[in-house]
Amino acid sequence: MQAKFPALTRTAAAGCSRARPSSSSLASRHASLCNATRIRQPYSTSSPSKTSFADPSRPDLHYHLVDPPTPLSSSVPAFALSFLSNLPSATSTTVLGWLPAQTAGNDEVAGLNDFIENPNFRVLLHDAVKAGLREDVDDIQINGAIQLRDGWMHIHDDRNVPALGRIGDPDDIIASVLVQSGKIEPETYQAMPSYRLCTSDGPMQLTPGLAKKLQAVLEERARSERST
Repeated sequence: MQAKFPALTRTAAAGCSRARPSSSSLASRHASLCNATRIRQPYSTSSPSKTSFADPSRPDLHYHLVDPPTPLSSSVPAFALSFLSNLPSATSTTVLGWLPAQTAGNDEVAGLNDFIENPNFRVLLHDAVKAGLREDVDDIQINGAIQLRDGWMHIHDDRNVPALGRIGDPDDIIASVLVQSGKIEPETYQAMPSYRLCTSDGPMQLTPGLAKKLQAVLEERARSERST
């Protein structure tokens, strides 16, 4: 059996609705992604050199092919998604979530509705974002607070930035923080329960400063997990 190339990024998920797409639409998006990136063959579980690869349109996002058992199945391999090119383990806290590497039909490919989020990563994400706000690592968030002056400010996912003066989709609001006199009050950080790590606009994408902070936190956690 062969592992199918997943299709989670915005390019591959274009036109994807919140309803579960048909197998033909998933296959069509998969074919479009393969044609655009010159990847014309599915990845084989028997090829060690291709068990980890970066997403063609999101080089910061890596797919790691892991053998069963996985959080998805006791018998079917899966792709573990991470911002790290090397994982401590298939169930590491640094994994965003998992996609099945094999599907029921030969023409189907894993996509948005097959993604299973890692709840432990969500905790780590909020810790990293809150710490980044406390350390003033992101100019976009700093400037947003200066413009707001006073009130509650949403921390939006950068994959789908709302129009100026508009509130973003609840799926794309990571958290909210209180701003006073143009300064973010990190201890008022409130995580948004409706936030989704992966939507029809693709996997999560932080603003540059927060993304860099998250990367540092993930690398530190990976080192810690490897040493235990």
